[in-house]
Amino acid sequence: MGKTYTIRQVAVRDEVTLSSLANLTIDVVKNNASIGFMASLSFEEALVFWQQVLDRVIVGKVILLAAEDADTKQLIGTVQLLIDQPANQPHRADVAKMQVHSEARRLGIGEQLLRAIEEEAKKIGKHILVLDTVTGSPASYLYQKLGWIKVGDIPEYALFPDGAFCSTTYFYKKLR
Repeated sequence: MGKTYTIRQVAVRDEVTLSSLANLTIDVVKNNASIGFMASLSFEEALVFWQQVLDRVIVGKVILLAAEDADTKQLIGTVQLLIDQPANQPHRADVAKMQVHSEARRLGIGEQLLRAIEEEAKKIGKHILVLDTVTGSPASYLYQKLGWIKVGDIPEYALFPDGAFCSTTYFYKKLR
């Protein structure tokens, strides 16, 4: 994977994008990231997941950003902003499923994706963001570095893809 990348909004559902997103998720899960899937995740299951996400993108319920390798044009990172909130929470959104390919880690991609999704949130009037991540994970340190406030931990909240329990930490960030 190259060291240069661009971040773009994904707003269409095409086979190349779907395949690239599915491959990214397979890589992340294969490397034991707890993002809602178990190690048995198949390419077809990953495709279905991303088809459902893109369906929500198309109807304006999710903003999806992707980091793309400038040389290969492969997607090497992604993050979602879930903007379809209840009527009493029009000012809030959830950051979800930030993923960075194992061969593209430690290049600042996660940080840039997070900064970019925060900007997208501001553009549409969202000023409170929330997210959760594995307690003590590299992502949890990144969030804290970028000014996210830790709310608390929940033990044995989910499973890693290999079946072991993991705790989760909830964070929030005020954008104004």
